[in-house]
Amino acid sequence: MTLHLIKLCVGAESIADLEEWIALRMRMSGEQIHTTRMMPKNREAILDGGSLYWVIKGQLSCRQRILDLRARRDEEGISRCDILLEPRVVPVDPRPRGPFQGWRYLSAADAPPDLSGLGAPDGELPLELQQQLRAIGLV
Repeated sequence: MTLHLIKLCVGAESIADLEEWIALRMRMSGEQIHTTRMMPKNREAILDGGSLYWVIKGQLSCRQRILDLRARRDEEGISRCDILLEPRVVPVDPRPRGPFQGWRYLSAADAPPDLSGLGAPDGELPLELQQQLRAIGLV
């Protein structure tokens, strides 16, 4: 059964900000890797189609498919987990999410649906406005 991760996207103001950061990383290294302290114990379930869901400005906003989880040690000898991500960002139906540290598991049943086609958010609209427009059925 597929399992996802959820993480705060610290410093990003919007999905567009995240996409700019990804584009820069791809130009620099050819991969999009997010490093975290702990290696998930449910590796197989995550690599079975799991995604990293990003919380931006208090909203669960988008996801990236997880391609690999790589264990490594940093220059100080501390263990780390490099999460290799597909560079494509998929907007999801935004949901409020409070702050937390590190990452958390997110079951497939609890994951918000992707936004696609006519309901896809305009990257220029604030997340709060996008959510309000969806709530009243305009997008």
